[in-house]
Amino acid sequence: MDNLEKEIDLNEIDYIIANHGEVDHSGSLPALMEKIPNTPIYCTANGVKSLTGQYHHPEWNYQVVKTGDSIDIGNGKKLVFVEMRMLHWPDSMATYLTGDNILFSNDAFGQHFAVEELFNDKADQCMLWEEAIKYYANILTPFSPLVKKKIEEIQGLNLPIDIIATSHGSIWRENPLQIVEKYYEWSQNYKEDQITVVYDTMWDGTKQLAHKISAEIARISPNTRVKIYNISKTNKNDIMTKVFKSKAIALGSPTVYGSILSSVGGWLEFLKELKYKDKKAAVFGCYGWGGEGTKVLRERLTDAGFMVVDAEAKSLWNPEEADFQNAEEIARALCQ
Repeated sequence: MDNLEKEIDLNEIDYIIANHGEVDHSGSLPALMEKIPNTPIYCTANGVKSLTGQYHHPEWNYQVVKTGDSIDIGNGKKLVFVEMRMLHWPDSMATYLTGDNILFSNDAFGQHFAVEELFNDKADQCMLWEEAIKYYANILTPFSPLVKKKIEEIQGLNLPIDIIATSHGSIWRENPLQIVEKYYEWSQNYKEDQITVVYDTMWDGTKQLAHKISAEIARISPNTRVKIYNISKTNKNDIMTKVFKSKAIALGSPTVYGSILSSVGGWLEFLKELKYKDKKAAVFGCYGWGGEGTKVLRERLTDAGFMVVDAEAKSLWNPEEADFQNAEEIARALCQ
């Protein structure tokens, strides 16, 4: 608000465009409306529901728009609205500014990443693309069929796009359509020649199996990239980005009271939410009593949409030679 008032008299604002009602987009809106209470707010019908539900101001001057609607803002320019329902909220939309050819894309094409110089060509390219795929993998993957369809719809409009101004991360001004092309690729059951091994461990027995599986994958298929992560020691979003890139995963947990470690159980809930498609999985783990852990892992992974291979490593107490041979079988099954 302070920065905005340094640039313009707030009473000169003609319109407020609310592309999305989530609080990281709209949190300052109540403070703004206190100063300019009658200013029209352009948003989708679901945007009205979101904003009134969060801030309890049904009296605000909402103007409901849908795809293709526009407003003339003078100087021969218009704002054209494009609904982006479920990308990634029901109320989401994008706004296109004619003349300047800017697509204000809302959450699409963004990153949780700050670039001091604002623009994609000024960013560290390795960090930019890693953050871009992490953003897609952890937020937009469940809606991939909608992403593909919406990109095709936008392409069908034949709009010249010189800048994509996202709500998060860098502004794409150098070859802005490169991120659109990547989204189209990522939306189609994306995978690379990579396998990710994910585990948590109690007394390092399951950890031993995890590292043996990783080593066997590298031996059997040298060109396959192998990643290995302890769920308790690595950010879940970083792990999920590697899973997104992978053609297969191996998941391990010791058996705990007839089930699995809570850290693994919580991670599996997140995995299920993301609805990854066309990926294989294997299970492994140690146990001391009943040994139900691998059965639970198998059921949860199947429920999350993974094709779970028959091979598994299930070690009574700490692993020994026979268990390491099972780890090799897992590696072969995942590499096929």
